[in-house]
Amino acid sequence: MVLNAITNRKSVRLYSDRIVSDEDIKSILNCGVMAPSWVNVQPWQFIVVKNQDHKEILSQAAGGQKQVSNASAVICCVADMSAWEADKFAKIMEKQGRNSQTIEYILSSTMLNPSLLGEYETLLRTVEQMSYAIGYMTLRAEELGIGCCIIGAVANELTLKDKNGFASVKEMLGLNDKQVLLSMLTLGYEKEIMPVRKSRKEFDEVVSLEKLGSKF
Repeated sequence: MVLNAITNRKSVRLYSDRIVSDEDIKSILNCGVMAPSWVNVQPWQFIVVKNQDHKEILSQAAGGQKQVSNASAVICCVADMSAWEADKFAKIMEKQGRNSQTIEYILSSTMLNPSLLGEYETLLRTVEQMSYAIGYMTLRAEELGIGCCIIGAVANELTLKDKNGFASVKEMLGLNDKQVLLSMLTLGYEKEIMPVRKSRKEFDEVVSLEKLGSKF
């Protein structure tokens, strides 16, 4: 059940030598592919990295986090802003059966098409869309009994950390200027089973009714 996966999910950073099968990796990826996105634009690319040398490079890009280099596999989650380009965006809507008038309306609306507002706004919307896919994949990993850790602290265009470093990572992954390595998911089997400890704010601290601060 999804609720069990949500309740039991935790960040796993220490892995055994057991290899995660390609079949399970594909199952996790398919959940990312099936995630919802605005007008089904699907502004993402997922790159599986298993080569040890490449995992070491990704580890360095993540500030030396060992779980990256020690994972059985790493899924590089790439925000693909080129998905919002008019020709690609229109083609997706055509496949959905939308008529030309509707397509033109969406493409010309600053509310519906962030690429009209600029690169920063497009990246923000793309990050929003990517969060759904990343969440889906982590829950599928939990269902399969595979340890997973979301690596968001990575040298990229958002953190502006080590520009030369993230340029070389982009080259290694084959990314263009409109594609950003947003985060990574490390996958592996937990070396030593640790209890789940979740520290969360109280329900009423983050949930309101009608107006912020009004108890639900």
